[in-house]
Amino acid sequence: MLVVGERINSTRKGIRPAIEERDVQAITAEAKMQMDVGSTYLDCNAATVGVEKEPEYLSWLVETVQGATNNTPIALDSPNSAAIEAALKVHNNDNGVPFINSISAEEEKFASLLPLVRDAKTNVVALVMDDTGIPKTADARIAIGRKLVDDLTDGGVAAENIYVDSLVFPVGAEADAGVAVLETIKTLKEDYPSIHFICGLSNVSYGLPNRKLLNQAFMVLTMGAGLDAVIVDPTDAKLMSLVYASEALLARDEFCAEYIQAARAEILE
Repeated sequence: MLVVGERINSTRKGIRPAIEERDVQAITAEAKMQMDVGSTYLDCNAATVGVEKEPEYLSWLVETVQGATNNTPIALDSPNSAAIEAALKVHNNDNGVPFINSISAEEEKFASLLPLVRDAKTNVVALVMDDTGIPKTADARIAIGRKLVDDLTDGGVAAENIYVDSLVFPVGAEADAGVAVLETIKTLKEDYPSIHFICGLSNVSYGLPNRKLLNQAFMVLTMGAGLDAVIVDPTDAKLMSLVYASEALLARDEFCAEYIQAARAEILE
């Protein structure tokens, strides 16, 4: 399971000031903490500093985080193609190519980001939305997903570099929001066996009590449907334990080696 640690995000209290003040210690601590509990990628988001300043700050974030974590690959989290382009120039690819997070079927966004994804041969998060917005039904998401995958591959992006994000709605507002995501993943996985699936699953519990419980249950369900990457807070020890357990049960962990290693490291809960 590819785990993208989500905590270095300028929308979080304390992170934006750390970015603007170039607080190396604060950013380093967040990065190392997330790596210590199982992240394989780290998300970096500097979007709230403003469009003009974002290229500079996102590049600084990438260099700071990679410098603190032996060049852990980064998910470049921005809608700003100029910021993505600047960050790509400083990203160290020794331990893996970055993610571009994200592209969508919105015409202007797709046109501006496709050349960056293609030329840098990055991974890319593909959001199932277009210029009409985010679809609510599984059928509409599947249709946009198919168009996105076809357009990306036709544009020169390798199928194995595409990570479709089915876009999670809160189940408190849309009763079948979780089911729509599961159906989208299952169908697109059958249609395109070489692509991957990712989501920021915590949206599913927004506005409800005991959010962690819902997040944890949804993680297991989505993994069963075919999810193989997730953007999440890796400091949720129970959720990470369920990732290891689910990988073992779904035959994605040969001889349960990673599960056993996690148990020996005493990080299972």
